[in-house]
Amino acid sequence: MNAIPEVAERELTCEELAERYRAICEDKRFENLPGKVELDTWGRMLMSPAGNYHALLHGRLSRRVGSLDGEVMAEASVLTSTGLQVADVAWASAAFMQVHSAETPFTQAPEVCIEVASPSNSLKGLREKAAAYVAAGAQEAWIVFPQFQRIEFYSKQGQVEQTRFAVDLTGLFGV
Repeated sequence: MNAIPEVAERELTCEELAERYRAICEDKRFENLPGKVELDTWGRMLMSPAGNYHALLHGRLSRRVGSLDGEVMAEASVLTSTGLQVADVAWASAAFMQVHSAETPFTQAPEVCIEVASPSNSLKGLREKAAAYVAAGAQEAWIVFPQFQRIEFYSKQGQVEQTRFAVDLTGLFGV
């Protein structure tokens, strides 16, 4: 088992963040944490606990983006300019997977990265995360707001009205 590097007194490089994340993933002490683990640029662990409706939306989103030709992933780790982020749901083309499938974390974001907002998330933080996914190579980043029953879509052009991917999102929030 690799020792987890100490939290740095400086911002970590992408390679250092990736090494720290892999060490956390392999450390048995973290196997039962209630939520996903992300790292900020200093290597500090960030956690977002999620409720069951949050999990329900993960499943629904996974099935819907699964209609695209490619791979759907839950909790896909991605190196970004804001740290190591973990997309709740991600979709990647076969071409992306051919290049990046062996990586943990991904050094480039999959084509679609989706965040389902939790009550503990800030709007500013979610939008920064979406921008970071796009800057890391995602064609789109989506923020799903269960409490408002709406979705924001982001691309290189900034916020856009709708996704360009052929995904049916009608009835997503139904109980």
